[in-house]
Amino acid sequence: MFERLQALWRERQSRSIISLFTEDPSRATRLSASCGPLHFDFSKTQLDKEILQALFELTTSRAVEERRMAMMSGEPINDTEGRAVLHTALRSNSADPLLVDGADVRPEVRATRERTARFAEAIRAGEYQTQGGAITDVVNIGIGGSDLGPAMATQALAPYHDGPRCHFVSNVDGAHLTDTLKGLNATTTLVIIASKTFTTIETMTNARSARAWLAERVADPSAHLVALSSATDRTQAFGIPAERVFGFADWVGGRYSMWGPIGLSLMIAIGPERFRQLLAGAERLDQHFCEAPLEQNLPVLLALVGLWHQQGCGYSSRAVLPYDQRLARLPAYLQQLEMESNGKRVSREGAPLPYPSGPIVWGEAGTNGQHAFYQLIHQGTSVIPCEFLVAAKGHEEALSHHHTLLVANCLAQSEALMVGRSLEEARSLMEARGFEGAELHRQALHRVFPGNRPSTTLIYPQLTPEVLGMIIALYEHRVFVEGVILGINSFDQWGVELGKALAQSLTPILEGVASAEDKDSSTRSLISYVQRQS
Repeated sequence: MFERLQALWRERQSRSIISLFTEDPSRATRLSASCGPLHFDFSKTQLDKEILQALFELTTSRAVEERRMAMMSGEPINDTEGRAVLHTALRSNSADPLLVDGADVRPEVRATRERTARFAEAIRAGEYQTQGGAITDVVNIGIGGSDLGPAMATQALAPYHDGPRCHFVSNVDGAHLTDTLKGLNATTTLVIIASKTFTTIETMTNARSARAWLAERVADPSAHLVALSSATDRTQAFGIPAERVFGFADWVGGRYSMWGPIGLSLMIAIGPERFRQLLAGAERLDQHFCEAPLEQNLPVLLALVGLWHQQGCGYSSRAVLPYDQRLARLPAYLQQLEMESNGKRVSREGAPLPYPSGPIVWGEAGTNGQHAFYQLIHQGTSVIPCEFLVAAKGHEEALSHHHTLLVANCLAQSEALMVGRSLEEARSLMEARGFEGAELHRQALHRVFPGNRPSTTLIYPQLTPEVLGMIIALYEHRVFVEGVILGINSFDQWGVELGKALAQSLTPILEGVASAEDKDSSTRSLISYVQRQS
């Protein structure tokens, strides 16, 4: 299916990206697109008119627009689980009916949104009180989508915090819970347990330990507990009253769930009104995704750039590089969003994929990454496409010179990746430093930058709730488009199941109440080591 892209790449791989700007002075304008405050520049790539045409034809032949309509109308496009995929409904203000199995889901979405907002406002206003008075700290216990989304967004929107302090616990490692609870006043701490099924072993282990911590310090631990779950029988058994249980439907996947009750911690931190601005930004991007022509459609363009680099050029890795300290958790969030969604090996029909699926996604906030792994990006033997994100303006007006330096570094990195430094330029630099002869040549070789390395830049005025909502929705829809073209189901995650099952079988062995005789010799040896140290 990707043979034409690969052929086009073979014809073009020796040309320089910078030469494309010389040939076409309007290239930066032509190879960029906007949606409101978001501006996406993908001109620093090998893409040209013929490649783009091939990519758009691929989009049409794989029925991306039809599949998009199916998703938005509530059809069960998650076909291995027989579920609709309607996280977009959580941020929609539309009054039009949206039917799933013959029932309109919008009234329940609105009711839950309003109930969650009332509870968040009661916490923020000090109206909800426990034996210690008003809540000062909120601890969200979850994992995966029940942690990464709200944790990332809460950090991203720190300038808008005016509610209780929010903390996040995800790792079953007892150090995470211990270090988070250390120093908190239990009498003024609210614990949110985020698990749709209320059975996720890491979350429930942490939840039980947190409840025990509360029980040692407060008269009524249940008054400090909230559940974000649809398993009302289990939440009741855990001791959480129904009025503090906020559920969501099975058509909301975990990594797409921060728009609903899973975002409660964020809503408490920034307030319901700013949370609505976040939803409004995502909805604005949803509308753009559904209405903009493919040639100007940001999620489609972002997806096609990714497919070109992975399936066309064979680049198996993608670096996400936000030049914004408050977006430091965005790469981790996108790791789950993209790699759990599109890290598949079979098609929707179950046939083995004859081509690579999703790329490896990783990254770090700039400028920190420049002093860590940019060496490999610039001079390593592997080409790694980079996706830069940066705001034109920061929130710290008194330190505006910091932001100027930040933006300068971001723009400089994308330019350096493209233009590189030739051997002749490196020789001139070393000659100016007094080197000559063979040593001049040797020193120059170490300072050559091959350049011609692709990058994209997403730029926006400032990181506000609306803009953050648009950015997250942009990447969600990018994953959808890539998944449709790859022919896979982006909305299941069976790859996480086997390890969970094996962990459950290993627990009693490590506790010494079951035998390890059916395990391989390596696993038995490791178990023996752990037991000797216990």
